Amino acid sequence: MDKLVRSIKFPMFFDPEKLKNDVYKIIDKNWINHYNTNDYSGKWTSIALMSQNGKSNSIFALPNGEDKLVATEILDSCSYFEEILNSFLFEKTAVRLLKLDVGATVKPHRDNCLGYEDGCFRLHIPIITNSDVEFVLDGNRLIMNEGECWYIDANFIHSVANRGSEDRIHLVIDGLRNEWTDRLFFKEADQNDFVRPATKISEKEKQLMIAELKRMNPPNLDAILNDLE
Repeated sequence: MDKLVRSIKFPMFFDPEKLKNDVYKIIDKNWINHYNTNDYSGKWTSIALMSQNGKSNSIFALPNGEDKLVATEILDSCSYFEEILNSFLFEKTAVRLLKLDVGATVKPHRDNCLGYEDGCFRLHIPIITNSDVEFVLDGNRLIMNEGECWYIDANFIHSVANRGSEDRIHLVIDGLRNEWTDRLFFKEADQNDFVRPATKISEKEKQLMIAELKRMNPPNLDAILNDLE
C-alpha cells in the first residue's frame, strides 16, 4: 500500500463534557441545511462559529475576498470552543459545527483542495458521536471518538452514514498551512507523504479547483497552480 497520508489522529484530547456543554448552549439556535444538497440524504445541518460577516448562518466553507473570519454570536456564548480555536495558531478559513442526524448519510464525494499538500486542511473534533457512525475515507472506515482531533485529507473520496440512535456533531475547522502547522503535522507523518491523490479530472473540474485555490490563497499557491497546469 502506498504511504500517502489520508488522515492523522493528533496526540491531543479535548474534554468531551466541556464540548457537549457548549453544544447544548446553542443546540436550539438556527442550524442551516448544508448547501451541497445533492451530496446527502436525510438531515445534515451546520452553524458557523466564525465567518467573514460574523453571522452564524454563513456556513460556506470557502471564503470570498480578503476579509478574515470573525466570531459569530454563537461563539460568543461558547467559551470552550473559543479556547480551542485560540490554541490553534493558524489562519482559519471556516469554523463550523456540522450535525448529521440519525439515519442521514453523506454520499461518497471529494472536496477539492483540502489536503495538507494544497496548503490548506480540515480538522475534525467529534463532540457527539456513536459506534454506529460509519465514516469511510478512501475505502477504509475511520473511528473518530469524542474529544479527539483528526486531520482528514478530503481530496480522497469519503462518505458518512449515521446508523446510530443519536445525532452526530463535529467541530470542523478549515485552515491555512504555516510553520506552526508544519511542526504539528510533520511530527506525525513524513512531509514527503503528503501528496495529492492521482485522479483524472476534467477541464471544468480543474478550473473549479483553480478558482477555489485562488479564493483561499494558500502560501504555496503558485507551486500548486503550476502542478495543476
